Amino acid sequence: MELLFASGIGTLVAAGVYLLLRARTFPVVLGLALLSYAVNFFIFAMGRLRTGLAPIVRDGVHEYPDPIPQALVLTAIVIGFAMTAFVLILALRANFDLGNDHVDGRVPEGDA
Repeated sequence: MELLFASGIGTLVAAGVYLLLRARTFPVVLGLALLSYAVNFFIFAMGRLRTGLAPIVRDGVHEYPDPIPQALVLTAIVIGFAMTAFVLILALRANFDLGNDHVDGRVPEGDA
């Protein structure tokens, strides 16, 4: 299970870096989203996935899952969604103002 989880995180990171290196704005936004998902999975995995434990701490129960990684991932999901929406609107505005969707705002000679 650990190998599958690690390879999934690695695949998300590889796809996110590949999309970040593109010259268009929309793939860059998708790459940032994929990288944020990979980081969320990594943080969640650092909390040591455990099954069959009590979700609420009670008297006499000495083993329970760590709630900190879960809280961090939940917060990161909300912040990541808001930032993705903001960057997407920013990219659309730049596309409408500049007339193209290249990252630097200039159209290369071969694409004209």
